[in-house]
Amino acid sequence: MEFAELIKTPRADNVVLHRPFYPAVEGTLCLTGHHLIFSSRRQDNVEELWLLHSNIDSIEKRFVGTIGTIIVKCKDLRIIQLDIPGMEESLNIAGSIEALSTLDSITLMYPFFYRPMFEVIEDGWHSFLPEREFELLSSVTNEWRLSYINKDFSVCPSYPPIVTVPKSIDDESLWKVSTFRHGGRFPVLSYYHKKNGMVMMRSSQPLTGTNGRRCKEDEKLINATLRAGKRGYIIDTRSLSVAQQARAKGGGFEQEAHYPQWRRIHKSIERYNILQESLIKLVEACNDQSHNMDRWLSKLEASNWLTHIKEILTTACLAAQCIDREGASVLVHGTEGTDSTLQVTSLAQIILDPRCRTIRGFEALVEREWLQAGHPFQQRCAQSAYSNSKQKWEAPVFLLFLDCVWQILRQFPCSFEFNYHFLIMLFEHSYASQFGTFLGNNESERCKLKLPQKTMSLWSWVNRPEELNRFKNPLFEANSLVIWPSVAPQSLQLWEGVFLRWNRSSKFLDESYEEMINIIKYNKELQVKVNLLRRQLAELETDDTTQEDGVPESP
Repeated sequence: MEFAELIKTPRADNVVLHRPFYPAVEGTLCLTGHHLIFSSRRQDNVEELWLLHSNIDSIEKRFVGTIGTIIVKCKDLRIIQLDIPGMEESLNIAGSIEALSTLDSITLMYPFFYRPMFEVIEDGWHSFLPEREFELLSSVTNEWRLSYINKDFSVCPSYPPIVTVPKSIDDESLWKVSTFRHGGRFPVLSYYHKKNGMVMMRSSQPLTGTNGRRCKEDEKLINATLRAGKRGYIIDTRSLSVAQQARAKGGGFEQEAHYPQWRRIHKSIERYNILQESLIKLVEACNDQSHNMDRWLSKLEASNWLTHIKEILTTACLAAQCIDREGASVLVHGTEGTDSTLQVTSLAQIILDPRCRTIRGFEALVEREWLQAGHPFQQRCAQSAYSNSKQKWEAPVFLLFLDCVWQILRQFPCSFEFNYHFLIMLFEHSYASQFGTFLGNNESERCKLKLPQKTMSLWSWVNRPEELNRFKNPLFEANSLVIWPSVAPQSLQLWEGVFLRWNRSSKFLDESYEEMINIIKYNKELQVKVNLLRRQLAELETDDTTQEDGVPESP
């Protein structure tokens, strides 16, 4: 298909652009295969707006006389308005935007056409390979191995080709366990706690069904993670009633009789359409211009967004507590093991592991626990809060995870190497990007699409020194301790940086941030002066002592 077929009016002059925090500006609008481009063409101050079609969630059309107004609502929650002279031009442009923003074929998306203008120092596709992660693990324990049983994705389509499993379990056993777990997602290692050797594993639900089916190999695999005389915890991210209903459909949960050393805990985390509706209600509340405090607070509460944050963080804290304080190993799963399971395992690691609170450590976590673990980004991030089309598999699962990380970052502002801009950048690129990192639903799809050969990795761009500086937290001081976030209602706040950034100017926040950086810089300069003066003082004292030693005593 040629993009030109979808662009009936490639250019329109005398278009007026309205956007948040800027005065209206007149200029030229151009449509390309992947971008909506607006240029003010002003001699004194040329302004340009480049908007990816894949970032457009929905558009609305209005007409007043011969002027057509197109309201563009974006997946990053921004809303812009274009006033276009001429009804035919307006209809043509609106039709083109709708067609270009809803292309079905992944290979027609911008990452396949994007050519970087920067020097590629590091190939991000090879930055966080499972073998490298395993090297770190094997330096502290020899009880685990890499299995290549899924090298052709035939055992589990949503798993990566290489997974970490107990050394005592062979591949034949793994294959049998895969037939007992939903989608073939047998238990694999998620995290090893160096402090006490406890582990966190993740999987999907067991297929016990109404007949109470069992699998001896599954029991052996899970028990292989236990120390002698120790118990383990199975954290099921569904309520007991939902888990029981799953048995009627062939799913279910681990029976106590077959897993006597494991205690099962049910923690209800919502999924799919409930989360998507929550996001839609939250964004609607944030865009409410009525300025009525009671109405705003009731809408915010009715969205249940902060309730979801609390549920996820509480479950992650529970998993971390079992490992660090109880000295017990943990298995986490829900139904498929691709959504709430990953939220819990990744947040538990941020609580427990200081490495995950560094920039590269967090990138490795996103790769390992989200991309390689098979979170279906293509499905979940197909639509954001403004889409008019019927929901299918959309859900802001990754955005909720990032929000939870922001809540912890806000409570421990000195423990993270990255700032909130880093988290916002990941949110934006998960929904629309020039990079191929978040395309596809799992490693199998990315392999078929040949993304590493045909697209650029987000990490190749982020990890360049000039970009990294934007994402570094000036308050960071490495903290090797476990950090325990509060989930009390007064401790959880609305993430203004995402949900209010297009409604309320961040001018004062930006100014205070700049002032903070200046204070830190000045403090470092003073520290250098203090150290210099101390050295000089020490030298003077040494000189004085030497002179006193060399003076002969008077008779």
